[in-house]
This record gives sequence, structure tokens and C-alpha cells, in this order.
Amino acid sequence: MTQPGSAETPARSVHRSDDAGADSRERILVAALEAFASNGFDGATTREIAASAGVNLGLIQYYFGGKAKLWRAAVDRAFARLRDGLEEVMGAAGPSDPRERTRLLIRGYVRFVARNPQFVRLMHEEGKRKGPRMRWLVDRHVKPLFEVIAQLLRAAQRAGQLPAGIDPVHFHYIMAGAVGIIFHQAEECKRLSGLDPSDDAVVEAHADAVEYLFLGPSAQENPT
Repeated sequence: MTQPGSAETPARSVHRSDDAGADSRERILVAALEAFASNGFDGATTREIAASAGVNLGLIQYYFGGKAKLWRAAVDRAFARLRDGLEEVMGAAGPSDPRERTRLLIRGYVRFVARNPQFVRLMHEEGKRKGPRMRWLVDRHVKPLFEVIAQLLRAAQRAGQLPAGIDPVHFHYIMAGAVGIIFHQAEECKRLSGLDPSDDAVVEAHADAVEYLFLGPSAQENPT
């Protein structure tokens, strides 16, 4: 007979019978980000996310407690990976020269978005809506990251490496558009040019282009 307090909930039983084990939560988060980016929060369903992740629907409730918390966890995961990709720029061990830090910021962001195009789609989806998810997204992730980047951009302005007198918020949105649109509209790019934005060579060429737009030619290209 089951002792008082020892009965398993259905969700726990589902969890223990799941063969995916340790990586099941990760697969759910990957599938969730794609679903929320493609269909929006309202259009995405936990049933479809579970099917895409190859897990039992009960695991979403077990790990995340519902759709809203799953959305937040998927966003947290995406921004954690973005911060990891920018660590060499943002960390104390990064280069001291503002131009070099800005260059690494651009290239790190390009490479992240190329690997995670669904991140751009989700940001476009939520950024245009006035609501609690947008406020949470900005307050928890976008604003703290922007404040760090703004310091870097101001240092580059003081060094004469970026135009002075332009509020960093404009650089922020110009960079977001310049970096992300080719990956957001990858199918259009393929049809237009025959180039696949996910190819490594195209990613690096795009990073070169964005870097040049912001910083101009390097010292090697334009010796004084």
C-alpha cells in the first residue's frame, strides 16, 4: 500500500518514464523557442511543442508549470546563450580598445543570430506588442544588456571611432536591423541572391559588412 505523502503525481510518473532523461528539458526549450518565434505566443501550443521535442506533453507541466513559464524559460535560455557569445567583449578580460571591443561585439552578435534566427523572429514578434511579455523581456534582458553595450558605444564615441552626438539607442536598433534582417528573411535572400545566410562564409561576409558600416576600414586597410 502507498504510504501517505508518497504517491506520485501523474507528471512525476511521466518524468520518470521518459527515456530522454537529462536532455528532455533542453529539447523542450529548443522546440518552444522555435514555436513561439514562428507562431507567436498565442499561436503556439504546448501540445505541438511537446510533439516537436519528442516528449510527453506532461513534461512541459512538470518542468515549467505551463505555457507562460515555458515562454520565459525559452527566452532566458536564448539570452544566456547570447551573453555567452559576447563574453569576450563584455567580460573584464576583453580588449581595452573601444574599437576592437565594438568589432568583437558586432561579429559575436552576427554569429549568434546566424545560429539562432528564431531569436530575431521572437524579438520582432514581442517587441511590437505593448504587453506584459514585452515589459518582462525588456526589464529582465534587453535593458541590462543595452546598458552594458551603451557604455561600450560611448567609449568608442569618445575615442572618435563612432560618430559623436548620436544616442546609443539609435546604434542599438540600427545594429539589430543590420545584423538580423538577412537571417530573419533567409528565404528571400536565397531567392534574391542565391546565397544561403546560414553558410559560414556568408555569415562572416555579413559580419565584415556590418563591421565596415559601423567602424569603417581597419587601420590595415586605411593606414595613416
